[in-house]
Amino acid sequence: MLCHALFMSSEENVTATGGCICGSVRYRITGPLRNVINCHCEPCRRFTGHHMAATAALVKDIFFEKEETLAWYQRTPTVRYGFCSQCGSSLFWSDATREDWFAVPAGCLDQPTELVTELNIYADEAGDYYTLDPAIAQESGDETIW
Repeated sequence: MLCHALFMSSEENVTATGGCICGSVRYRITGPLRNVINCHCEPCRRFTGHHMAATAALVKDIFFEKEETLAWYQRTPTVRYGFCSQCGSSLFWSDATREDWFAVPAGCLDQPTELVTELNIYADEAGDYYTLDPAIAQESGDETIW
C-alpha cells in the first residue's frame, strides 16, 4: 500500500505537492525530485493520452492527504499505473523491480515545480503526430537512466 502517513509533522520539508484534477487524491513529497523524463513507450502514451512527462520521488517521501479514489492498473506482473478512479487523472507509474521510487507525472504537481525536461526515453516509439524536440537528449529505451 502507498499510504505512509495521513498527517505530517510541520517540521518536514515539503518539496512538492500535487494531486488529481478533481482533488480526491492529494499528496506531498518531502524529498528530492528527479528532473522530468519524457517516456514515449506505447503503454505510457495510452495511459496519458500523449507521452508520460514524469519526475520521480522515493516512495518513502510521498505522503497522502487524500487517497480514497487512488486506484491501480496492473499492466504486467511488475508494472502498474496509479490513477484517480473518479476523474481518471494519471498519477503514478510504479515498477516492482525499482520498488524504492514512483514516477510522478509532472503535470500533476502544483506550480511552480522548478523542474526541467532532460531526456526522452523510448524515443523510437514516439507517436507519429508530434516531433521530438532535438534539444532534448534521446534514448531508444530506458536502460541508461536507472
